Amino acid sequence: MAAKLDYHWHLRQVMAARGMFSTTDLIEPLAQRGIRLSSSQVYRLVVERPERLSLKVLMALLDVLDCAMTDLIEPVAAASAKPTRAAAGGTATEGVGDLRPKRARIAGTDRP
Repeated sequence: MAAKLDYHWHLRQVMAARGMFSTTDLIEPLAQRGIRLSSSQVYRLVVERPERLSLKVLMALLDVLDCAMTDLIEPVAAASAKPTRAAAGGTATEGVGDLRPKRARIAGTDRP
């Protein structure tokens, strides 16, 4: 079975190392390279991990920040998701602690 891969996105750290502490610092340098992004798009690019990224945007970021692709993207092994006991036929107890409902007891009623 092939190992599952994931990645860490280090754009914010690379920007900070270059003295760029505001997300809007990227808007003008990207625009000079033909990449027109709104301030909210640049904000999401910096603070979130992108799932889809244009290669043109990636190449512009590498040029603006004068860094290598390995500085921005770090491949890591994906965390394996262990199946819960509920999926294996048991009861899931993770995260709920003692918060369980009490079993209902139905007492018989005498009917005449």
